[in-house]
Amino acid sequence: MLLAVPTNYQPSDFLPIIVQFVLAIAFVAFAMVVSHLVGPRRKSVVKDEAFECGIESVGNARTPISVKYFLTAILFVLFDVEVIFMYPWAVNFRALGQTGFIEMIVFLALLMAGFTYVIKKGVLRWNEA
Repeated sequence: MLLAVPTNYQPSDFLPIIVQFVLAIAFVAFAMVVSHLVGPRRKSVVKDEAFECGIESVGNARTPISVKYFLTAILFVLFDVEVIFMYPWAVNFRALGQTGFIEMIVFLALLMAGFTYVIKKGVLRWNEA
């Protein structure tokens, strides 16, 4: 028989973790300062120009974007988060029993109802304006 032994943590028990955090932050600060001091300083018109993925920037950056991009992103996040809820259920499948199974069937039915609604509304049709 295993007995639970109460442990009383002292602040000194956390000292190694605090030291590691301090060393990590010090290393980052040191690397940034040294790269700033030692790095080359070559300024030119071409170097100071905005650059995005090898494509020259042309026009205004404030052009309107289609709402379909945002809808697709929101739907992806929504359904992705719903799938995340299925992992704990799968791990505890046997322990949850029949009640857990019925709850997951209801959950999946609601998820599929939402997906069917999205399909019928045509949110994922990109070729139409």
